[in-house]
Amino acid sequence: MILTMNRNFCALLALGLFGMATVSHAQESAADSVMSHAGGNRLSVGGYGEVVFSRNFYSDNPFRYNDAANHKNDPSHNRLDIPHAVIYLSYDFGRGWTFGTEIEFEHGGTGSAEELEADEFAEWEQETEKGGEVELEQFWIQKSFARWANIKAGHIVVPVGLTNAHHEPLQFFTVYRPEGENTILPCTWHQTGISFWGRQKDWRYEVQLLAGLNSDQFTRSNWIKNGTKSPTEYEVANKFGVSARVDNYSIPGLRIGLSGYYGHSIGNSSPNEATGLTTMYKGAVAIGALDFTYKGYNWIVRGQADYGHLGDAEHLMDMYNRTNKKSPFHHSSSMRTVSSEAYAVGLEAGYDIFSQIRDMRKRGERLFIFGRYEQYDPYAKQVGASSYDYSVVRRMAVGVNYYPMKQIAVKAEYSHRFLKGQYNNEPSLNIGIAYEGFFL
Repeated sequence: MILTMNRNFCALLALGLFGMATVSHAQESAADSVMSHAGGNRLSVGGYGEVVFSRNFYSDNPFRYNDAANHKNDPSHNRLDIPHAVIYLSYDFGRGWTFGTEIEFEHGGTGSAEELEADEFAEWEQETEKGGEVELEQFWIQKSFARWANIKAGHIVVPVGLTNAHHEPLQFFTVYRPEGENTILPCTWHQTGISFWGRQKDWRYEVQLLAGLNSDQFTRSNWIKNGTKSPTEYEVANKFGVSARVDNYSIPGLRIGLSGYYGHSIGNSSPNEATGLTTMYKGAVAIGALDFTYKGYNWIVRGQADYGHLGDAEHLMDMYNRTNKKSPFHHSSSMRTVSSEAYAVGLEAGYDIFSQIRDMRKRGERLFIFGRYEQYDPYAKQVGASSYDYSVVRRMAVGVNYYPMKQIAVKAEYSHRFLKGQYNNEPSLNIGIAYEGFFL
């Protein structure tokens, strides 16, 4: 979708500033992406994926923060990964009825097998073959009454924050998804519920009613990130949550979004107790997020600020499922403490230097040089006497994104996490290739 400014004004800016200038519409919500490229066909097939190599110039010892001095000179380590491989399928039944689904394989999927162990007296044992996840991130049926009125029911994307609303790999410069939001929030956040959304002039809006988050899954290092996960075959919905998002496109090339979430989390688990601590506290989760994307004059600039509050956080460590060692929710005594506050802010900007080379520009090739800065803390408010200063992270990244064509990006970056003085900083080099497109 393209928005253009007044032609004479654009031409004047182009000649005066960059020689060749374009102003494009900032990105649309990923919540619509399953159907957004159908192109009039009833059946739409697409997807996205990433392959990544990382060289981490710091220790991977799990105690590197508790005993930082003894791990300062530990060897660096390499990683190869497939963070996400996604298949989109959608179908237009006609008369305003559509269906969409998104199947995601994270880190190459997962697998197990039964093996006959010769070293253990020929006993059969179940072995983990591959660590990873296979998730159904979207599965919904939608009825569209008009451009401004659509109802979607099923398993849907919760577009709270910049990354959840725009999580495809060509929607951010870094090799991995932006780290701050990916640390404190579910990412990609997807839950079962119902959504009302629409577009009216320069506005897009959405309101969702969802199954609530599960406080038994909250942790010190990732705040509410794992609250959508369930060890059962179903989502527990003893409590509900509400999310909302509004985006404005009034200024050519600029999208500004405001999103939020509110819901109770304590007691949204199994079993649903009639007495005990889960009946005394609510664990209210409140999140507010502001984000923007600007695309124009060969620049792309993105930014976000997220703040979250968790009520009754000091009582989570005493909840039955978190103390019962036989419970699938059990956490160690140190991990049972969860902060009542968390935040993440980030800003990235990139310029397409190929825009100044006519042959590259004609072929549709782009090369962005970018920089990113972010700061986040999943443990922004201390609970009790425990202090975990290493949770405060400032991260800088610089790199390139090369687009040989619109659907493919080759990424490379050098990043550096700056921690508080008593800990060791964490530099790394990341290289990846990603695609995002529709095949039918």
